[in-house]
Amino acid sequence: MTRQVLIVVHQKASNPGRVGEFLTERGYSLEHCCPNLGDSLPQDLAGYAAIVVFGGPQSANDDHLPGIRAELDWIEARAVPSGRPLLGICLGAQEIARVLGAWVAPHDEGLVEIGYCEVSPTPAGGEFLKHPTMFYQWHTETFDIPAGAVHLAESKRFPGQAFCYDGHVYGIEFHPEMTSDMIERWCATKRGRQRIKRYGAQPPQVQMENYRRYATETDRWLGWFLDELLLAGAE
Repeated sequence: MTRQVLIVVHQKASNPGRVGEFLTERGYSLEHCCPNLGDSLPQDLAGYAAIVVFGGPQSANDDHLPGIRAELDWIEARAVPSGRPLLGICLGAQEIARVLGAWVAPHDEGLVEIGYCEVSPTPAGGEFLKHPTMFYQWHTETFDIPAGAVHLAESKRFPGQAFCYDGHVYGIEFHPEMTSDMIERWCATKRGRQRIKRYGAQPPQVQMENYRRYATETDRWLGWFLDELLLAGAE
């Protein structure tokens, strides 16, 4: 069984956080790839146990950016058809949704989701998420659930929180990978300082208080999801 996971990130400072830590603890090695910095995406995915496409500051609609265009084409032509376990987080989920034909755009009322928000299972999502759970969010855009996908989770203001397609492709809007250092860094960047002023964003101090309150539960869910769903069928 291969023990390598492909990690697709979107900028130099990207960090797989708790997802990377959990995978490493389970004996997987991580291969990082950043098309936005000129890296080439592998065309043969047989050597990977799974693929994780993380979030980033770009939009899934940024066709003019060579890195994003390359990712969209690769997800459609290689990653989804490969049969390998594939997880998209935030931007990664939006890219998957887009190549599956779904709409990706800002909220029609200008809302954002930044900070900890309650995510609830849909009627079809009881295996994916047992009960309403507080997850970290950092997004200004959202996605519709692609045709043929199973809608797994929703929040009050952003119904598109999670879906599964073809049994091995998962897209989630929330961020289970967060560490306290990552939250502090995201809030402190120039782009972050602008985003946390928008309607729907929590102040940094509230985010940190909520991290201390909810991180243990988030970690518990992440470990369960990796073991029981995403990697359960990894070869």
